[in-house]
Amino acid sequence: MPEIPETVVIVTEALEGASVERWGRLIADAVALRPASLIIDLRRCPLVDAGAIAVLLWAHRTTLADGGRLTLRSPRDKVRRTLRLARLDQVFEVDAGVPA
Repeated sequence: MPEIPETVVIVTEALEGASVERWGRLIADAVALRPASLIIDLRRCPLVDAGAIAVLLWAHRTTLADGGRLTLRSPRDKVRRTLRLARLDQVFEVDAGVPA
């Protein structure tokens, strides 16, 4: 059962190429905390590649298995399009709004 209510990872660049490994480690650290709610804030992330999608899917599945949930917050249109083309727009919980 998760003990930490919420963990937020704010991605500040494109999730592609070499940056995926760096961000993947940070996301894995956040998953290891076993939060009830893991939020990956993508409002400053202009695009994601296949490696990034694999990291996000792993984080989603692991968080779910630990009794938590993963939300993608404020993905840009290009990221949403990529998720839709990969048919993952129905897998991920997406929060389009930016919190106050």
